[in-house]
Amino acid sequence: MNSLFAALPTTVFETMSRLAREHDAVNLGQGFPDDPGPRDLREKAAEAVLNGWNQYPPMMGTPELRRAVADHYREWQGLDLDPDTEVMVTSGATEAIAGALLALIEPGDEVVLFQPLYDAYLPLVRRAGGVPRLVRLVPPLWRLTEEALAQAFTPRTRLVLFNNPHNPTGRVFDEGELALLAGFCARTGAVLVSDEVWEHVIFDGREHCSVLSLPEMRGRAVKIGSAGKIFGMTGWKVGFVCAAPELMRVLSRAHQFLTFTTPPALQQAVAYGLGKERDWFLATRAGLQRSRDRLAEGLSRLGFAVLPSAGTYFLNVDLAPLDLSPLDAAPVDAGPRDEAFCRRLVAREGVAAIPVSAFYAGQPVDSVVRFCFAKTDATIDRALERMGGVSARKRAAGAAQ
Repeated sequence: MNSLFAALPTTVFETMSRLAREHDAVNLGQGFPDDPGPRDLREKAAEAVLNGWNQYPPMMGTPELRRAVADHYREWQGLDLDPDTEVMVTSGATEAIAGALLALIEPGDEVVLFQPLYDAYLPLVRRAGGVPRLVRLVPPLWRLTEEALAQAFTPRTRLVLFNNPHNPTGRVFDEGELALLAGFCARTGAVLVSDEVWEHVIFDGREHCSVLSLPEMRGRAVKIGSAGKIFGMTGWKVGFVCAAPELMRVLSRAHQFLTFTTPPALQQAVAYGLGKERDWFLATRAGLQRSRDRLAEGLSRLGFAVLPSAGTYFLNVDLAPLDLSPLDAAPVDAGPRDEAFCRRLVAREGVAAIPVSAFYAGQPVDSVVRFCFAKTDATIDRALERMGGVSARKRAAGAAQ
């Protein structure tokens, strides 16, 4: 057995989902919407399965989808991409990330990552032979700083794995931070692999800025997108990779020997979806923003310190200002404070959330809990109603003192 994967523990997502099932909880832990996704896209995929081509499509992706990706990013982000040499379709963004790491680093090369980090990043970096160099982000602002980057970058830095908008914090990094990061990449010669799967899930009038639009980064950056996130159908696993031809040549070789290709019916439906009217994308953002605000207002009423969320499906609360000791009928559970809180929350109140300490590889922030708001109003309201028990117990404990 491979020692790296054999030694990996059960993920916190699997643990919390199991506890949610055991306690019949409202699951605000895992990041997927309640609904099945846009009906017109699902109908296009079904039609393509029945009447279309179901054998191997081209390894780089169908020409229709690659053109649609290039057209979409031209309209939304001002990128000029050649669909024949600078766009590739993968079986999800995680495959794209794995392929980029396998293609672009050698064993012993250093890779800069930002924690809290998506849980797949670190095992993939290590399996590719990379040496992780971690930049620690902290609440409430989760900002990139020159000091933190200077500590992480060295002459041996070969690749930077970046996530913007950022899961799990909900942070959308500003142009100053992106320019700072690009400067470090340019000085060290590092390739910037940017996981931009949440690019359409941004709020409050923001516009996504891709790393490919940054000065000096067009030839040294890889942009990764996801149809599953754009259209709220996380099980579809259709990813997009965009990079300059010299990078794409080696990226495509890794993809060739991983999944090779992606279901053609899904590619046809996604190509259709990327051409939808601009108002559809804006309305989808507005609906998710309304759900974000509904959950944020409810949590605030219950006394939680809600952290800003500029993008993604996720909203975080900071437990640090709260005295949670009245909620403990027994000694505090072992483990980080946020994990103990999440275990109590699912067992006592019937609501599942995710402790953000699980996204750190070292020096974790252990006071932040993540909730998913990509849910119906009824699901959000049911979760808030159940979490009212937390406030009730705190009030009762305070009155008894």
